[in-house]
Amino acid sequence: MEIEKQRGISVTSSVMQFQYAGKQVNILDTPGHQDFSEDTYRTLTAADSAVMLIDVAKGVEAQTIKLFQVCSKRGIPIFTFINKLDREGQNPFDLLEEIERVLGIRSVPMNWPIGMGRELHGVYDRMKNQVELFNGKDHSTIEVRKTSGYDDPIIREMAGDYHADQLAQDLELLDVAGDAFDYERVKRGELTPVFFGSAVNNFGVQTFLENFLQLAPAPTPRKSTDGLIDPENEKFSGYVFKIQANMNPAHRDRLAFLRICSGKFERGMAVKHVRVGKEIKLSQPQQFLAQDREIVDTAYPGDIIGLFDPGIFRIGDSLSEGSSITFDELPTFSPEIFAKVSVKNALKQKQYLKGLDQLTEEGMVQVFRSVGVFEDTYLGVVGNLQFEVFQYRMKNEYGVEIQLNRTSFQFARWLVADKLDPTKFRINSTLVKDKNDNDVALFENEYAMRTAMERMPDVKFLETAP
Repeated sequence: MEIEKQRGISVTSSVMQFQYAGKQVNILDTPGHQDFSEDTYRTLTAADSAVMLIDVAKGVEAQTIKLFQVCSKRGIPIFTFINKLDREGQNPFDLLEEIERVLGIRSVPMNWPIGMGRELHGVYDRMKNQVELFNGKDHSTIEVRKTSGYDDPIIREMAGDYHADQLAQDLELLDVAGDAFDYERVKRGELTPVFFGSAVNNFGVQTFLENFLQLAPAPTPRKSTDGLIDPENEKFSGYVFKIQANMNPAHRDRLAFLRICSGKFERGMAVKHVRVGKEIKLSQPQQFLAQDREIVDTAYPGDIIGLFDPGIFRIGDSLSEGSSITFDELPTFSPEIFAKVSVKNALKQKQYLKGLDQLTEEGMVQVFRSVGVFEDTYLGVVGNLQFEVFQYRMKNEYGVEIQLNRTSFQFARWLVADKLDPTKFRINSTLVKDKNDNDVALFENEYAMRTAMERMPDVKFLETAP
């Protein structure tokens, strides 16, 4: 997206596929900045394992904590790459201690840095007893030297006395006090293998990838209304975890991203669209690598494919061959930031409604409409940047300029009751409807929310849509 090029950051999750060493790798790349949206959370539900990227100088950042919590709840394996070793940063032991203290997960370093910044000489591979040398920017080939152990004279000759002594002390301490590698704990998400490197210099990346492909699990069973669906089940099934409109602005296309859970996908196959109860044909499936797309004829569990969407898919939709399986992988999230939205040019009302409808279906924002004579439209988001991206895309993709006015609401609660009295929501709160016509109350603070709960004991206040 143009806004991503301008800012140099990701604002939406992306999908890429490639083959390496006989393995098919599906990368779900999520934005790493603080103001990411719930699109990021949903994308994580389609993953079987996660790579946690940590800056050697900054350590564990706020957004990492949020993303880690989503992964931790699902118990998926987490692999850690500590990056930017070619710059000065924190002591490696301090970083490992921070990972345990802040995230609550134990770590096992698979390799260990020999120096750092300008003094970086390489990394010592603890599993293979070898040194991977750092040669500045040229890492088209990996230069490796076998050693008899971390006290081998080769290391002293390569890195000097100070760094050789430091490496020996560090690794002796790790051998005595550190966690041993335990694959079962890794698979349960209780222990994270840690690798050091410098991605911009392509140093340590291939080593990480090769270890990751050995240790990362194959596609795992998925929860559904029919129980766990095993990936080796012969019947095809999958669910939509992301929808993206206007990926190719020239064609105004719209794609639904499908995670395949079981069976074999074949181009042109007919499957049941469980929510609408109809059979549909999947005729133009695509896979991605950067901006390149190609039509895919077959795909298997764990693969992500893009389906042309004429407007029939929603996030969370399940597709299956035969039975009506519904997957319960996708959580919904209560927005924390709200703004009133209006169109600046009334003549653009049609384009405004189309853009609002499509971007809401993408899950980019949640839309609410007030109850009463004057209908106000509110947008709810998890992160501030979602508002900026929404404004940008409305203007660039739909030709509509919008006005956003932030409100003081901080909480949304879905209401379940036989009858509601709108007059009860006048002080520090308001009653609205979501896109499915569910009753929702917006509150300015926790006190207002607690007061409403006490006044209406017969009403259920839910954090997500029922």
